[in-house]
Amino acid sequence: MAPPFPTHGPPPPGRPARSLDVPTVKWVFVFLFLAAAVYVHFRGRVRHRLGRQLLDHSTFMAPINVLMYACSKVPTTPYLKPDEHFPELEPLRARWREVRAEALHLREMQQIKAADQYNDVGFNSFFRRGWKRFYLKWYDEAHPSAAELCPVTTQLLREVPSVKAAMFTELPPGSELRPHRDPYAGSLRLHLGLETPNDDACFIDVDGQRYSWRDGEWTMFDETYIHWAQNGSQHNRIILFCDIERPMRFGWARGLNRFIAKRLIAAGASPNSEGDKTGAINKIFKYFYALRLKSKALKERSKGTYYFFKYAFVVAVIALIVWL
Repeated sequence: MAPPFPTHGPPPPGRPARSLDVPTVKWVFVFLFLAAAVYVHFRGRVRHRLGRQLLDHSTFMAPINVLMYACSKVPTTPYLKPDEHFPELEPLRARWREVRAEALHLREMQQIKAADQYNDVGFNSFFRRGWKRFYLKWYDEAHPSAAELCPVTTQLLREVPSVKAAMFTELPPGSELRPHRDPYAGSLRLHLGLETPNDDACFIDVDGQRYSWRDGEWTMFDETYIHWAQNGSQHNRIILFCDIERPMRFGWARGLNRFIAKRLIAAGASPNSEGDKTGAINKIFKYFYALRLKSKALKERSKGTYYFFKYAFVVAVIALIVWL
């Protein structure tokens, strides 16, 4: 018996072709977003409390980051070996003493410091616990101040295109960085020890695995795993801190990574001094931080009220997504 309509080709007149309607497409995207967020939360051995993860930036970046992991040409483990996967970085390690000399000169000039204003959204929370920095470059050419004060280091960085961002960072005795994830998986973090305590009491912990800095030695890690750092020694720690572009297996993924870096991450540029560029995100950050200060004041006055409004906001956003 012949079928009532052909099994191939267009359906007969009067029978519309099936297509995904708008609500179906919406729920597909919602499902993919939630699946990516759950994957990010359970990735690795260490994770945030669910309440914190819910509003963490890594949740909102989860779909993009999962794509970066899936297309990564290098392992997605907490630590990687830079000399094995990034041989082009070797000149930085080979000339680490020259790089250190420029870093120590900056420290003597008190140029490795916290931001003078609310114009460093990426690292603002680090400053109150003692962490300091001097930017060398940020997803662009070298900061003019860095090119002037650190000609050797900025020239070395210019010769390695995979270095997207770089800075000298200082972690004084007794200072620390609390557990956190960085927002974007399109890069990997390189640390090169310049002046370190050479002591296991000064360390970084990435997904529960500790590394202690040593002069002239380096490590690389995936900064989207939960990590934290502490200097429990009596000596200062200065390192060269670099963001290295994550290699991708596919050209389209590499293009997407570079597009996001150029259009979004580069907007987080923060100046060392007046002659340096301030990215668009940091130009408006001070206004958002004013709201943040008000919310912190509310939390101090009444934790119950603070958490009511916090989770009411989350529920409102979810309801808006469902309604749309």
